[in-house]
Amino acid sequence: MISKLQYISQGKTPEQHLENIQKACVAGAEWVQLRLKNFDAEIILETANKAREITNSFKAKLIINDHYKIAKSVKADGVHLGKNDECPLVVRAYLGVSFIIGGTANTAEDCNSLLDKKVDYIGLGPYQFTETKKNLSPVLGVLGYRKILEELQTETLIIAIGGITLKDVPEIINTGIYGIAVSGEITKEVSSIAEFQEILN
Repeated sequence: MISKLQYISQGKTPEQHLENIQKACVAGAEWVQLRLKNFDAEIILETANKAREITNSFKAKLIINDHYKIAKSVKADGVHLGKNDECPLVVRAYLGVSFIIGGTANTAEDCNSLLDKKVDYIGLGPYQFTETKKNLSPVLGVLGYRKILEELQTETLIIAIGGITLKDVPEIINTGIYGIAVSGEITKEVSSIAEFQEILN
């Protein structure tokens, strides 16, 4: 089951990522993506193992950003692949059918490419400007989501991402988007998880 609310971890250090994951799980997060950038593989593996312990104790799903071999090693629930990461077909062959595979998209073309490669969900964004991501793709907004969803007509679940706050959610969901991924807003105010879930459900 793919959650309608996905928390993407934040922090300056691996320890901060783990603290924020712990807080999010305590507050009711059911889906956590460990997104560690610019750390070596050894540190990411060690952090992923600890994140797996935390998420297991709360029965939350753990998705690893980019590093599909680490995802398999720590028995995560899945992996989220960026546009420059390994091909989802290669990752599927490596992980097998039980793992969830998501991919990042910014355009209808990106989405169609991911659909051809049989991903389980697509993270489509950015919704608006966000400081979480370097080299941001063009912002989509509500109109962008509407246009792309009309074009795709797909059963594959589409998750909105990028600078999303509580007040944005009703309008985003009205486009036909399945769910949202949130980083900054939840990291700053972990109690917002319950409010996000209420609106989404």
